[in-house]
Amino acid sequence: MPKVKTAFITGASRGIGRAIAKKFAESGIKVTCTSRTVKDLEKIVSEIEENDGTALAAPIDVSEMTAFEEAVKKSAEKFGSVDVLVNNAGIVKDNLLLRMKEGDWDSVIDVNLKGCFNGIKAVTPHMMKNRFGRIINITSVSGMMGNPGQANYSAAKAGIIGLTKTVARELASRNITVNAIAPGYIDTDMTTDLSDKMREEMIKQIPLGRTGKTEEIAATALFLTSDEAAYITGQTIAVNGGLYM
Repeated sequence: MPKVKTAFITGASRGIGRAIAKKFAESGIKVTCTSRTVKDLEKIVSEIEENDGTALAAPIDVSEMTAFEEAVKKSAEKFGSVDVLVNNAGIVKDNLLLRMKEGDWDSVIDVNLKGCFNGIKAVTPHMMKNRFGRIINITSVSGMMGNPGQANYSAAKAGIIGLTKTVARELASRNITVNAIAPGYIDTDMTTDLSDKMREEMIKQIPLGRTGKTEEIAATALFLTSDEAAYITGQTIAVNGGLYM
């Protein structure tokens, strides 16, 4: 089994993507970090390099196919391969369906779902050539159980699960595994901005009685890159404290 040497991570400037980039780099994986926020991207790359890791910054909008392909090409040229893709970039524009603007629907689908498609499309030729790859798509508990006010987000995240299963079947013969991770309520910017009352109500729904940590998602992602996970494909691994079973 080839050793994982490189990874391409979207939405790597903060939250779950940032934690995955740091975890991978600590494990000796060279990481290409992407984000639309250049300042935050430069910060995570600097942090990785200060800790003796190797990182490349690639500012892109994942909804743009050409930009994605160019960034993957540069990453492959610099590091020699693209062994792992982590499709993590995502946005929220919440509202009840009757109040949701068409533009808010389109933008969330474009970034969260189409961005995933673009990433897979961009890395697949490189992985097929090497007959090895690990694709990890970050979905959400919202894509599994639905969530009021998140018709766009839930639809995109549910779409990622279907995309994961289909591409896993298509690429299995080339030794490329495709899996998804479905986080529950994780301590990120999306949850820390909640009021204390909303946070308490949220935690009451979780059997383990707490929110998750970004590092716990990163550890799951790292496992999926390992030899021990070589026989896992087409799966959605829920990391949600029992919120949805």
